[in-house]
Amino acid sequence: MENKSIWNKYTDEQLEELEKLNAGYIDFLSGCKTERECTEKVVSDAEAAGYRKLDDLIGSGEALKAGDKVYRVNMGKSVLMFNIGDDPLCQGMNILGAHIDSPRMDVKQNPLYEDSDLAYLDTHYYGGIKKYLYVTIPLALHGVFVKKDGSKVKIAIGEDPADPVFFISDILIHLADEQMKKTGRHIVEGEALDLCIGNRPLKIGEGEDAEGKGDSKEKAEAKDLVKKFALKLLKDKYGVEEEDFISAELEVVPAGRAREAGFDRSMILSYGQDDRVCAYTSYQAMLEVEKVKRTACCILVDKEEIGSVGATGMQSRFFEDTVAEIISLYRKGKAAEGEECCGGIDESLALRRCLANSNMLSSDVNAGFDPLYPSSFEKKNTSFLGRGPVFSKFTGSGGKYESNDANAEYIALLRNIFDKGDISYQFAELGKVDVGGGGTIAYILALYGMNVIDAGVAVLSMHSPWEATSKADVYEACRGYKVFLKDADRL
Repeated sequence: MENKSIWNKYTDEQLEELEKLNAGYIDFLSGCKTERECTEKVVSDAEAAGYRKLDDLIGSGEALKAGDKVYRVNMGKSVLMFNIGDDPLCQGMNILGAHIDSPRMDVKQNPLYEDSDLAYLDTHYYGGIKKYLYVTIPLALHGVFVKKDGSKVKIAIGEDPADPVFFISDILIHLADEQMKKTGRHIVEGEALDLCIGNRPLKIGEGEDAEGKGDSKEKAEAKDLVKKFALKLLKDKYGVEEEDFISAELEVVPAGRAREAGFDRSMILSYGQDDRVCAYTSYQAMLEVEKVKRTACCILVDKEEIGSVGATGMQSRFFEDTVAEIISLYRKGKAAEGEECCGGIDESLALRRCLANSNMLSSDVNAGFDPLYPSSFEKKNTSFLGRGPVFSKFTGSGGKYESNDANAEYIALLRNIFDKGDISYQFAELGKVDVGGGGTIAYILALYGMNVIDAGVAVLSMHSPWEATSKADVYEACRGYKVFLKDADRL
């Protein structure tokens, strides 16, 4: 079987829709480079579309009924959306699940230091990256300081054209003989990924210089003057002290807007498309789908790139606990209408049945075929840019290790509804059997017994500072996600 480019299948009206969706996607990528920024944007768009905060309903005891739309945020870094359907919740949901974290560098808790008249922030890289790709490129600093009184100071420095940017230096080629003998993994060591943030010293007094002339107090004050000047600038503009780094979450990411790529403007080049391309298309599909038969759900979570761990990762109980709250308010609504929900079973069993009877698309990217590196791919089972969203029956590595493996019956259901909806799609693995591999959140949701398969967008240069996708795939993925939410039924 051979898939073909999907570009020429679209009408002029569809091409206009494609460009509109991708224009919004470019803005999303450019303004949402952290989990917190993504969550704030999704919540803003959801509220504008009529979604209400679930915690408000829990607090007031208000019941849920078919047609209601609610969302819930977890610690500002993940968000769930629900569109309550006509079918009883115990019969399951149709779920789209993506992650909104991306590989990057995180600033350490005690990061600021000075060496040789240069000030630095010490970092710890997050997720799988080729470390050498992050040197000598313009970098931005995004995140939040949380002060001891609980107040928050948000920063995003390096995105506005008037902003300064930051960088990580590299050794010049003339002196790089030792470096060039190293393997790619060690060309740049993790502890060398320190962000250069300044070179100008603080002026400590009239008639004194940075050499520390004068008494011992003046000499002490003359130490680390570049670091002190950086701290002064932070305090003047943001009101933060050095100790506030302890309770800060600051992410170092490539600076600059997402851009159209190619003479034909057919592609998008941007940081963070793994997995914000699937996050954006998933929540846009949720916003566009109105009345649904089965309850529709969108999961946008944190920490996938480091194993889905922690309170905001998929392995936490936040999703399960939220579905339990949904069921409780839904049963209350049914009782008010004089109806018995799910045959009168208790809420715990109703929750288990709801999760087990659900269908899910783990909306995550796949590696697009790169003709410059053909030896890493097996062409018959590889995804290509511009040929539609990618289903992956399994991911994992080394003999499907740590992989979800979707049932053939579920794949047949998806083929049926996608074909009926005129959605183009492809099936692929992530590289050759003994070369490729990768993880998603699919296996975690499969633990509930639900049907799960990976379904996302093909990406070139995945996990690099700038990744590439096809506009056609972005559009077709969103179309496919809408068909799934509306038409996927129980097996």
